[in-house]
Amino acid sequence: MATVFDQTKGVGRPRHPEKAHRPDQPVARKPAWIRVKVPVSKDYFATREIVARHRLATVCEEAACPNIGECWAHKHATFMILGEICTRACAFCNVATGKPLPPDPDEAERVAFAVKEMGLKHAVITSVDRDDLADGGAGQFAAVIRAICAASPETSIEVLTPDFRGKEGALEVVLEAGPDVFNHNLETVPGLYPTIRPGARYYHSLRLLERAKELRPDVFTKSGIMVGLGETREQIMQVMDDMRCAGVEFITIGQYLQPTRKHAPVAKFYAPEEFEDLARAARAKGFLMVAASPLTRSSHNAGADFEALRRARASSSPS
Repeated sequence: MATVFDQTKGVGRPRHPEKAHRPDQPVARKPAWIRVKVPVSKDYFATREIVARHRLATVCEEAACPNIGECWAHKHATFMILGEICTRACAFCNVATGKPLPPDPDEAERVAFAVKEMGLKHAVITSVDRDDLADGGAGQFAAVIRAICAASPETSIEVLTPDFRGKEGALEVVLEAGPDVFNHNLETVPGLYPTIRPGARYYHSLRLLERAKELRPDVFTKSGIMVGLGETREQIMQVMDDMRCAGVEFITIGQYLQPTRKHAPVAKFYAPEEFEDLARAARAKGFLMVAASPLTRSSHNAGADFEALRRARASSSPS
């Protein structure tokens, strides 16, 4: 099993110690439409250098995103704050689990400098789960938002937050800082939560999205799911309906890819035409923006999607 540098002890340790006891799962061969090219462009390496120089983590690397070559070639990276160690152990996720360090007081400034240096028009900020913190990390999100606004005032900001479960007032702290997009992924259908997302609760996550829209109607709300974990089409349709009832305007749907043999296996690879069918269904249900494809991820093409989302809202509003 892969190892990471242990921030708390300074030694190598298994990346997923909580999964080590699980039996190996077969890793299915990916179909042709899933495969991506190895990144080799100069801009990709330039982005990697900026991220490393500012000592930042990205979900692109930590979650083994298949779009890293494409996104970094366009100088777009999704910054992952609050460290590289998550306090949860979701069955789909490749981010390391363990005991994280306290929040870095200089992190917000470093993220803001990187956003300005990269010339980002749209910045996406996410984080690991920090159940160990009284506010779940909400204060760090707010600090990063404010730092980006000060360093690069023309940059729009999208946050992809944890569920802040049991952290009263955390959502309010994030929204008061003024993000343009609030994203929280439901990840999968409710029936699969016990095995795929055991540390979370489906209806808590749904209520978080609904509450965000109630508190800040002007902020776009966004959520996403993975397919290929064993869900049915009817269950996907129900999740779409739940999202729309919660006021979610933008849905992303992508193919689940198994990170290691210790993670949940892929139950099905959806064909591109099946994603097109899901996209048509989502648009019919009233989403302002839909991104659905095998390689769709929450922050893939986030900047262009944000501009399209603003145009869609403007065209749907009464004159």
